[in-house]
Amino acid sequence: MTDAVVTTSGWERAALAAEKVKERLLRSTAALARAGVPYAVAGGNAVAEWVGRVDEDAVRNTRDVDILIRRTDLEAAKAALEPAGFVYCRSFDVEMFLDGPDGRPTSAVHVLYAGEKVRTNDLAATPDLAESEAAEGFQVVSLHALVRMKLTSYRDKDRTHLRDLIGVGLIDHAWPARLPAELAARLKQLLDNPNG
Repeated sequence: MTDAVVTTSGWERAALAAEKVKERLLRSTAALARAGVPYAVAGGNAVAEWVGRVDEDAVRNTRDVDILIRRTDLEAAKAALEPAGFVYCRSFDVEMFLDGPDGRPTSAVHVLYAGEKVRTNDLAATPDLAESEAAEGFQVVSLHALVRMKLTSYRDKDRTHLRDLIGVGLIDHAWPARLPAELAARLKQLLDNPNG
């Protein structure tokens, strides 16, 4: 009798990876909530939450979890997340919580500080935690705050996320008037040429 080799297809691995991110998101936010540490989910998971409210088929997967907290709450966040299996570390000036001692930075819970610039040359600071709302199972940054964050970072993946929000009708040509001039110009460019 020959032992059968069990292989996992690419589709199955992709689905498993997405489930791991979701589990990491829910485990980390539940730990913060239990400890009374204010937070809001940002980044790709926040985009997925907002896009999914309109069109679940348009949701894009992400590898990591971005959490917005107050700098003064970092020690409380460490105390909350470490018993939940997360290991605090700092790598390349990014503060994060690895998922266990063998966790990878690319799939960690990354820390962003509310009301601070992520990079010194950013056009705007991150939003205050007051600019968030309850989602199913976690707190998420408001749509307006998320759009500002994505326009501030404006990397290729941020532009892709903004296009996703445009594609499901969450952002339209009325939005630039709600934004500071430099961010408005970036959004107008995407709205005028969403495919380029």
